[in-house]
Amino acid sequence: MLLVIDAGNTNVVFAVHDGEKWRGVWRITMQAQRTSDEYAVWLLALLKMQGIAAEDIEGAVIGTVVPAALYHLRTLCRQWFSVEPLLASARLDWGFSIKMDNPDEVGVDRLLNGLAAHHLYGGPLTVIDFGTATTFDVVDAEGSYCGGVIAPGINLSVEALHQAAARLPRIGIGRPAVDSVIGRNTVTAMRSGVFWGYVGLIEGIVERIRQEVGQTMKVLATGGLAPLFSEGTTVFDHVDSMLTLNGLRILAGRNPLPRLTIEKDFLTEG
Repeated sequence: MLLVIDAGNTNVVFAVHDGEKWRGVWRITMQAQRTSDEYAVWLLALLKMQGIAAEDIEGAVIGTVVPAALYHLRTLCRQWFSVEPLLASARLDWGFSIKMDNPDEVGVDRLLNGLAAHHLYGGPLTVIDFGTATTFDVVDAEGSYCGGVIAPGINLSVEALHQAAARLPRIGIGRPAVDSVIGRNTVTAMRSGVFWGYVGLIEGIVERIRQEVGQTMKVLATGGLAPLFSEGTTVFDHVDSMLTLNGLRILAGRNPLPRLTIEKDFLTEG
């Protein structure tokens, strides 16, 4: 069984794949200084509920855009599952070229989305990920990563609007209750601006990408808010909440998993 860990700016997602199917997917709020022991208490209990023991885990792969969290996640794999995790980076074998000025600066989540999208759906395509940032990533017909667009995430935008304007309340994110774009009070006006504003951003950037590439492209959406925005636009061909996890699974299948090196125990009896 493969332990898959996707550590983003907002959440850390843990999943287990048994070679044929996903056995479970669990998420916890990202706290960069959360210790390996804290992760273990939470994760081992969830695994037990699915009938999975720590010794059943034969390998692990980690993808993260939060470097400060990596130490504790790697320690979790070593101490509690006795495996050395594969760390997703631009220097691994992705099976495609990364057409960027500096491949190492590309967030691995974006590469993972591109890998899974091309593997599962073919190309060319644009992947839109609704995370802390809203990203648009372009993959050509051969699967090569061609670059993309980064925009502020919707949660960041809503919070900034509340913080910067004294009389504007903090609102929840959702589709306006009525189809009218014109709000009749402050809250409905804000919800309309946030929802339809992001629909306009999505459709506008996708169309500009298509014009620049010069051909029709599939459009995939992933991330927690993808289903919400699929209600307001027909631009998405597919919505896939498992895209990043499948990217990690596919990457682990393309690269040899590292072996755990047991270091001499530094603890002494006392």
